[in-house]
Amino acid sequence: MTPSTAERPQMPVEDFEELAGVAPEGVRLEFVDGKVRTKDPLSVEDFEELDRRAPETVRLEYINGKLEVKAMPDGNHSEIHMWLLEQCLQHRPDLRLHHERGVKTEAYRKGRARTDGALVPRGHFKGHGEWSAANGVLMVVEITSHDRDTDQRDRIDKPVGYAAVDIPVYLLIDRDNNTVVVYSDPEDSRYQETASYPWGTLVELPAPLAFTLDTEELKDYAD
Repeated sequence: MTPSTAERPQMPVEDFEELAGVAPEGVRLEFVDGKVRTKDPLSVEDFEELDRRAPETVRLEYINGKLEVKAMPDGNHSEIHMWLLEQCLQHRPDLRLHHERGVKTEAYRKGRARTDGALVPRGHFKGHGEWSAANGVLMVVEITSHDRDTDQRDRIDKPVGYAAVDIPVYLLIDRDNNTVVVYSDPEDSRYQETASYPWGTLVELPAPLAFTLDTEELKDYAD
């Protein structure tokens, strides 16, 4: 990660001020070194209410009992998502890759992750609210953004949170390292298998997916 990436703030101060202005009673926010924090412990119920009130330019998650702000996607991020969507439809037309799907994660489903992709059978999310249980989700996807929290959030916390609710596959498209990382075989809140592939190689997705991603196109989106 470059120094300029590490120093990039979570959000503009104007967005923070708007978020703080709509926060529920008892939720006190502060903006320190470009990072949003809560002054008091935050319950999952208060997080969900804050998320409902948040401006459209702010994407919130609840990871390890803490408020997290997810960076808005840039152009390369969006193109990578479309590449993956096309690959999934080509190999598994019975499945749908949903973007920005809220999923309940972590032990006792106390986490709230806003996934870059959730691969499910067609029609799976019909009738669901903002946050869905992980049951029936075959794969979740995260595409790293150039913000200071990517390492902790996408490479450390989310594998634990997704494994805890037995999502079979977690696919991490890592733009800092130009790799695709496949986490699989969840057990005891840990993925037992991890395989890393450089962009441009074939990536084997394990059961229940059992198809191969051609990642050659990803090299066009190297930052």
